[in-house]
Amino acid sequence: MSRLIRTFAFVASLPPLLATLPACASTPAQRGLMVFQQVCAACHGMEHVDYGDMAAFGLSPDAIRSWAADQQIPNGTDDNGDPKTRPATPADPILSPYPNEAVGRLANHGLLPPDLSRLAMTLPGGAEQIRRILLSYAPTPAGVKLDDDRYYNTALKWKHIGMPPPLQDGMLTYPDGTKATTQQMATDVSAFLNDVAHPHAAERRRIGLYVLAYLALMALLTFVLQRRIWKSRP
Repeated sequence: MSRLIRTFAFVASLPPLLATLPACASTPAQRGLMVFQQVCAACHGMEHVDYGDMAAFGLSPDAIRSWAADQQIPNGTDDNGDPKTRPATPADPILSPYPNEAVGRLANHGLLPPDLSRLAMTLPGGAEQIRRILLSYAPTPAGVKLDDDRYYNTALKWKHIGMPPPLQDGMLTYPDGTKATTQQMATDVSAFLNDVAHPHAAERRRIGLYVLAYLALMALLTFVLQRRIWKSRP
């Protein structure tokens, strides 16, 4: 029941959330951000990533501020010792939707949804394993008994998982016209989580290309200089 209530509440929040999506989600990682916002964020956070970091995936500053402002984060206690919250800002981390671990476990039958900010780095198999898990739900075979609120999944060695199948064909609309099949969404959100887990990968690749170009130029200049030196010798 708690999961059903949470789902209805999340669906009710979608209209303002749609305004925070990338204007043209044309890359797998940009589309994956949409999947995270509309699907994964109902249960998962990314506490090692700030809202402002989403600018790298095409979100405008206004969209980032709007998304952050819709989220409440802890803000100390009031005079009575009760916890307070405030709207998040772009500088705040993308926290779990649950106020604390106990509430998260209570809402998920004792299991705490993992933080996704570094999952593609820490999970054996990385982003490809995330994709494989999302696509490997299957009916429970005859003769196999699973505990309540466990779902059969062939990607795991123990063949079950506590997370219900999160993706369904057509559950969201990509602005670039890409068809939102389960396979496409799994590919996109895996790409997004991979980029989130390796935030400096693109910069390292760019610097590496500059270094290779510099070394190639120096090698060429050295070769030309050496040829001239040998030609000038009597």
